[in-house]
Amino acid sequence: MHLLSTLALGAIVLPVAAQAADPHSFAQPQDVVLNHIDLNLKVDFPHQQLDGVATLTLDWKNPDAHDLVLDTENLKVASVEAVDDEGHPRALKFQLAAPVPNMGSKLTIAAPQHPRAVRIAYSTSPDASGLQWLDAAQTADKQLPFLFSQSEATHARSWIPLQDSPAIRFTYTAHVTAPKDVRVVMSAPNDPKHALDGAFDFEQTHPIPSYLMAIAAGDLAVRETGPRSAVYAEPSVVAKAAHEFEDTEKMIAATEQLYGPYRWGRYDILVLPPSFPFGGMENPNMTFATPTVLVGDKSLVSLVAHELAHSWSGNLVTNASWRDGWLNEGFTTYVQGRITEALYGQRQETEETLLAIRNLEKTIDKMPQNTQRLAPEPRDVNADDELSDVAYDKGSWFLRTLEQKFGRAHFDAWLKGYFDHFQWHSITTEQMLAYLKPNLIDKYPGKMSWDEVEEWVYGAGIPKDAPIPDSPRFDAIDKERTAFLAGSLAADKLDAKDWNTQEWMYFLDRLPDTPPLARMQELDAAWHLTGTPNAEIGMRWYVHAIAAGDKAAWPAAAAHATRIGRMYLTLPVYRTFVATPEGFAYAEQVYAKAKDGYHPLTRMAVERLFARARATAPAPAKD
Repeated sequence: MHLLSTLALGAIVLPVAAQAADPHSFAQPQDVVLNHIDLNLKVDFPHQQLDGVATLTLDWKNPDAHDLVLDTENLKVASVEAVDDEGHPRALKFQLAAPVPNMGSKLTIAAPQHPRAVRIAYSTSPDASGLQWLDAAQTADKQLPFLFSQSEATHARSWIPLQDSPAIRFTYTAHVTAPKDVRVVMSAPNDPKHALDGAFDFEQTHPIPSYLMAIAAGDLAVRETGPRSAVYAEPSVVAKAAHEFEDTEKMIAATEQLYGPYRWGRYDILVLPPSFPFGGMENPNMTFATPTVLVGDKSLVSLVAHELAHSWSGNLVTNASWRDGWLNEGFTTYVQGRITEALYGQRQETEETLLAIRNLEKTIDKMPQNTQRLAPEPRDVNADDELSDVAYDKGSWFLRTLEQKFGRAHFDAWLKGYFDHFQWHSITTEQMLAYLKPNLIDKYPGKMSWDEVEEWVYGAGIPKDAPIPDSPRFDAIDKERTAFLAGSLAADKLDAKDWNTQEWMYFLDRLPDTPPLARMQELDAAWHLTGTPNAEIGMRWYVHAIAAGDKAAWPAAAAHATRIGRMYLTLPVYRTFVATPEGFAYAEQVYAKAKDGYHPLTRMAVERLFARARATAPAPAKD
């Protein structure tokens, strides 16, 4: 029986203490809940560490509780103190447990008198999973060192001791010191005119979950793109980034028109060095973005639309656990499509939607059944592995189905109401469904049955009646690809001169997994795909060229994987290399040279890939 049948359909928001325990956190919110952090941080580039003091304001729930339990990972805790209402400190006993894989170390603080605030002095490790430290030589301009964080899913605990669960939301203030000439930014309102004087103060007045804690520091220039938006990047990159993202203010206005006011004040974008492991991270007030979207023609700025959309779906209304991640990513991918359509037209939105749909159709049946569900049954996985294409693409496909069944006007009204109803809260799938049933499904009877809803959310695979948009240009590309593979259409006769990025992605995505070598060589000779500066096209090209046996593409594929730390664009290249013994040996050489420039999350992902490949490799033949 699904939990929905035990919830009141009024969708009253459950307090944190009433929600199920988070399997990815040691925190005990049934006893005490963090509601504010005051941070004092020193950025120490020579030692690659943050020296910090975190003062946690607490709301005690259980009068019989004796301990405050926090999440940490590789933190050195120097002292813990209770702080009374007058600011007087009193030392508290604490115990830092041995580390648990994928969880870190439980910090247990004896606090039977339930202090209003607890102050922890600590320092981070150079190996903190949520921080990357770059030498000046590893940056674009090679002038100053660089630091940036990546806290999702459970890596905030590697640089702040806290309750590291998306169910727990808190406000924060921070005072950060850094070397002069270094600009520091955080996931809070940033001042583009702030002097580079070595001291920065931040205040996030809206309650956020821990995975949205973010910091970066480095040689950062600023270009304003609107009255409430700016781009931050290294000086040699900032002009290109400002041009690519010049429509940011239009994106904000388009989303407000659809789903209500932007509630965060400023919306800035930080373009990070290429080692950033994700396309973008929706840190409040300042999206952290990969430079791989800077292709000059705005064809990949839907990434910004996605991260901006998180200001409503994810940051404003948050999944209460990583099992419910589709509430963040599925809703956001749907809203991203609506922003793209409003600014760049139906064609681009449809093409991006079809790319995701066709990819999901190709891969979902290969996943374990439980993984195919939007809301899977409990499973023993790392929090970083909870999200997959199912959360993003099946989730958004479900919402497009609701839009089609109920009509855009009715669905938009429901979605805007959903954001308003749950704003500043973290919720479960079941709470979302409890709001959906009376406010859309029952309100307009005969449009969609509840069984259909549950099939989408709790069923494996894709429902048979899932709507698929039409794209005449993609249909034409399908015909050309078929003729090209059959040998009846030469590569240089493909009508590809005016293909946009999405159309090249679609052409390459639907090539055979192991395409004929001669066809790949002919395609490269005609269109010069090896060495392309467009990383989306490059990743797809190298995967197919390597699989076809085109060793001439190996050096450029290695350069691609070395230059880019974004896992989505790098892991498929490594994965294709390791499919053969010779390719695996080459991939190990590439990784040995590239790994020092990778983010810790990327290193972990590549090393897991290599370990699986070794475990499944056939044993060598005996003499």
